[in-house]
Amino acid sequence: MQDSELNYFKEILESRRDQIYTNIHGVNEELNQLNTQELNDEADHASNSNNSMIESAIVSQQNQELREINVTLGKIANGDYGTCEMCEDPIGFQRLKVKPHAIYCIDCREIVERTK
Repeated sequence: MQDSELNYFKEILESRRDQIYTNIHGVNEELNQLNTQELNDEADHASNSNNSMIESAIVSQQNQELREINVTLGKIANGDYGTCEMCEDPIGFQRLKVKPHAIYCIDCREIVERTK
């Protein structure tokens, strides 16, 4: 992969990482606000609990994506970026444009999904 392509993906990944940090910070602030609200009845408690579960699920998913992005940025730094972890073939440029932190090529991703 050319340096210009690596820089392109690095910028996308860093931008997404920054966006996730901002999102997680915002969600954590919302969760803190939910926990300090004065609740008047069971409906308020149920709504608050539901909102907390949704927000926690979002944070969990974004933390997972953040870990994947950080691993991928390490691969860029080490010169290992864009190689499928299963078959060791290059991951297609179009696949990386869709998911820059992909670890499998399309064929191997389908195999992984079928075996789950």
